[in-house]
Amino acid sequence: MHLLFAHPGTPPEEWVAALRAALPEHHVSIWNPNAPATGADVALVWKPPANLFTHETQLKTIFNLGAGVDAVLALPTFPADARLIRLEDAGMAVQMAEYVLFALARASRDFDVYDAQQRAGQWQPAPGTLRADWPVGILGLGRIGLQVAQTLATLGYDVAGWSRSGRDDVAGMTSYAGAEALPAFLARTRVLVNVLPLTAETRGFIDASVLAQLKSGAHVINVGRGESLVEKDLLAALASGQVAGASLDVFETEPLPQDHPFWRDARVHITPHVAARTLLEESIAQIASKVRALAAGQPITGIVSRDRGY
Repeated sequence: MHLLFAHPGTPPEEWVAALRAALPEHHVSIWNPNAPATGADVALVWKPPANLFTHETQLKTIFNLGAGVDAVLALPTFPADARLIRLEDAGMAVQMAEYVLFALARASRDFDVYDAQQRAGQWQPAPGTLRADWPVGILGLGRIGLQVAQTLATLGYDVAGWSRSGRDDVAGMTSYAGAEALPAFLARTRVLVNVLPLTAETRGFIDASVLAQLKSGAHVINVGRGESLVEKDLLAALASGQVAGASLDVFETEPLPQDHPFWRDARVHITPHVAARTLLEESIAQIASKVRALAAGQPITGIVSRDRGY
């Protein structure tokens, strides 16, 4: 096979060297839009420009170097007969779990309070809190959502998960499935964690109605997709006190505009889309295994359903 690395903005040398070492039996090259087409049949991409697919017209298999595939599927030039393969975990799930745990502990253990006390030179222990007072609800139960659920449940938090079809394979987690179960899921949730993929159904999913159904004084942690959260509705919920705080890693517009109200709200914690970084070694190992399976005519996992969007 001929593999093409097409990740504009990322120095390709380390990735290409690792690919060539892992797949010496295959040809690996770097996409150059100003050079003749390579004839590659496999591409490794992340948020590729639309002209990749009009330039490299022989591509049949696309590996997306991240969990979210919405940017690729949105391209009008994406070939109708191409197979899109997402990374399955590849070290991202544990990073997401760490991020969510940190954000949850900051709220539930009063670390923001102690930060303010330190700046004021105060020594004043806050009243202790119980994990039972911080029920967590996770939107999305793919590999990342399950890792988050398992991590928090192991530490004694009351964890529930919601998805379209539901899951029952995490000890200590209550599973909710489908639209009819969403109100009950939200009503028992104080900390809402979003790890949903971005699809037509999940765009704008966390809106005023969803936020209003959470426990009063709720916290929102978004490590899924920025477009799943209606930011103006979160601002209104913060203003009313229905939501007490938020930890946001993804946004409707990235980078977050400098005039956005989130920057000036101390209750909102912002990170620049870093909750889970694509790890080279783990990603190369997964991709190499799947390339070999494809070359041998064997089935693989991680193929994206265009109908579902993930």
